[in-house]
Amino acid sequence: MASLFKASLIFIFIFFSLLFLHIRTVTSTEFEVGGDNGWHVPNAKEGAQMYNKWASNHRFKIGDTLQFKYKKDSVMAVTEVEYKKCRSSHPLFYSNNGNTVYKLGKPGLFYFISGVSGHCERGLKMIIKVLETPSPFPYQNQTTTPPPSNDAAIERPAVIASLTIMLLIMSFSGLLLY
Repeated sequence: MASLFKASLIFIFIFFSLLFLHIRTVTSTEFEVGGDNGWHVPNAKEGAQMYNKWASNHRFKIGDTLQFKYKKDSVMAVTEVEYKKCRSSHPLFYSNNGNTVYKLGKPGLFYFISGVSGHCERGLKMIIKVLETPSPFPYQNQTTTPPPSNDAAIERPAVIASLTIMLLIMSFSGLLLY
């Protein structure tokens, strides 16, 4: 009976060890749209394409979030047609709380516009492209130092490293076997 118990524990140990070997550390990034200036109508110096230029300087992946900070405005996720028209009577998403967080849950293009009349036409709009697969860590395998950034992107680990979990299981299994 004791050998059956030990064999079961060893099987469980091997099963979970293999399972956790397949888990990799996943990160998601929270992007503050527009950096320190937030979501606002661009002035002449910033230009009407300010937000699309900002978006093109970043790599977005599934699970990332966009934080829109604004005053006396709103943000809407819309279709491509509505984006081009700069208006939507039935947006896919709408918020006007001044501090909106939008999670990018699938790959593809996301279209955002202001819900305040005239703001989209003056440049308060943006297209985000979310990559099909998670991108590698920024600047991985590069020998140069990345340029400094003030756009408030924050990387957050989402899963505990599998090595740590394996060590915990091995320690626990060792206690059971003795």
